[in-house]
Amino acid sequence: MRVLITAKNGQLGWELARTAPAELTANNDLLLQDSTELDITNALQVMQRISEFKPDIVINAAAYTAVDKAESDADAAYAVNERGVKNLAQACKEHSAKLIHVSTDFVFDASKNTPYQPGDITGPLGVYGASKLAGEKAAQDILGGDVAIVRTAWVYSVHGNNFVKTMLRLMAEKEQLGIVADQVGTPTSANNLAAALWALASVMHSGSDRLQPLYHWTDLGTASWYDFAVAIQELALEQGLLNKAIPVNPIKASQYPTPAKRPAYSVLDSTALRELTAMSGVHWRKALTLMIKELAQ
Repeated sequence: MRVLITAKNGQLGWELARTAPAELTANNDLLLQDSTELDITNALQVMQRISEFKPDIVINAAAYTAVDKAESDADAAYAVNERGVKNLAQACKEHSAKLIHVSTDFVFDASKNTPYQPGDITGPLGVYGASKLAGEKAAQDILGGDVAIVRTAWVYSVHGNNFVKTMLRLMAEKEQLGIVADQVGTPTSANNLAAALWALASVMHSGSDRLQPLYHWTDLGTASWYDFAVAIQELALEQGLLNKAIPVNPIKASQYPTPAKRPAYSVLDSTALRELTAMSGVHWRKALTLMIKELAQ
């Protein structure tokens, strides 16, 4: 199996690199690209790179993820999240490669109060979600059964910028924090997501007839951003990353207005992908504990 990964310097790309099967690296069957090496918005460059490397699987970890900025910069969001995905899909089709594309809970409108299934009706609330949904549709239109889209949510890692690191910084600087308590989802370790994507790549490469076009993957359980923040502080104090506790207060999303509307409920049901890959999954609190311990080391 030969695998090409985009956005190697992002949270997910970095975790995919460090969890890659050893035989891929040993046999030079893994090509990791950052945006300067492979700009997915450049169709000619994408076609050339895939033609040269001849991957069996492309894992697209590249995305425009500035949710609020996307509201005033839609062209940039669509350039990466739709056109870039379309370029990858067309190159994969031309060179008989399969594509794993990572998407988001923001494709849903949060009108449910039970976990979203992969086949549920979509309805993005803003530009970011709409651009990601457009990328999903482009990949499916071009590749049909040769693409697997994996939606995820609330991703964090020891590498890169994310909610966990932001909270740790603010908790060290501020006397107290107000954190949104009426938006519910599932914090997801990029390390666990990477493991799921590698397992999916293996199944795709095997030619399994059990593949579906859409999957979800998050860690297990649910939390509000407030719950997540409280857990971060507790674990950081245990591991010595913080030396004092501060009050963390629950607030309503309406008290913290943002340019982009966030889903109030975006819990994703990962059952189908867990069953396909025989991965049991990990509760978000356990995954967060491991990440905090790694940061402390």
